[in-house]
Amino acid sequence: MSRALRFLYMAAVGLFLSLPIMVVAGVSVNRKQDLSFPPVGFSTAWYEQIFVDPGWRAALLNSIWLALASAVIAVAIALPLAWFLWRRIAPWANVFQVLGLAPFILPPVITALGFLSFWATVGAYGQAWTAAISHAIFFVTLPLVTLSLGFSSIDRSLVEAAATMGANDRTIQRTIILPMILPYLVSGFAFAFVLSLNEYIIAYMTVGFTMETLPIKIFNALRYGYTPTMASVTVFFVAVAALVFGAIAYFGDIRRLLGAMGQGDD
Repeated sequence: MSRALRFLYMAAVGLFLSLPIMVVAGVSVNRKQDLSFPPVGFSTAWYEQIFVDPGWRAALLNSIWLALASAVIAVAIALPLAWFLWRRIAPWANVFQVLGLAPFILPPVITALGFLSFWATVGAYGQAWTAAISHAIFFVTLPLVTLSLGFSSIDRSLVEAAATMGANDRTIQRTIILPMILPYLVSGFAFAFVLSLNEYIIAYMTVGFTMETLPIKIFNALRYGYTPTMASVTVFFVAVAALVFGAIAYFGDIRRLLGAMGQGDD
C-alpha cells in the first residue's frame, strides 16, 4: 500500500472514530435544550452549568476527589509491588503480579458486585473512602504495568556500581531508582486518575446513593430528561483525557510507556 493510500485509510478510520464525539460536541453547544445536530445557534451556557450549577459542581468536585484519592492509593500499592518483583527474580514472585492484574481482568460489573458485597458485610457501604479504595484496587493494574516497565528499564549495573562505591539502599533508591522510574510513576498515576474520573459502575455500587460523581449525575439526570449539559460533561471528559495523555506523550517516551522495546533493548 502506498503512503498516500495509507494516509487516506488512516484518515478515514480516524474520522469514523471521531464522528460520535463530533456529534456530542455539536449537541453540547445548542442554544436550546434539545438534541439538534447540526446545532441550532451557539451557546457555551451548558459548559458553564458544570461549574455554576450547585449539583453539577458538587458532582465535579466529587469526581476529582475520588479520582485523585484512588490514583494515589493505586500508585501506593503498585510501587512497592513493582519494586519487589524487580528485586526478587523468582518464579513464585509472579503470583503477586497476577494478583495485581486480576481486578482489571474481571468484568467491571462482577468486580463492582464483589465490592458491594464486601463493604455491605463490613458495614461501610456508602462511605466515600470505600469508593476510593475500590477504584484503587480496580485500577492498580495500570500503575503496576507502567512501573514494571520503568523498573525493567533500569540498568542493574548502575545499581551495582553505586553499591560498590558505598551507597546504601536508601541512597540508591533516592538518586538512581526514583529518578529513572518517575516518568512511569507519573504516567501510571495519570492513567488511574483519568479512568477513575470516568468510571461509573463501581462508584455507583459503592456510594451511588450517598455521593454523586459526574457519571452518576449524568445517569440520575436522565430520569428527568435530556439536557445538553450531559453532552458538555462528555466533551469535558474527553478534553481532560486528551490533555493528560497528550502531556504524557510530550514529556515522556510514549512508545516505551506502552510497552514498545527501544533500540537498545534486547
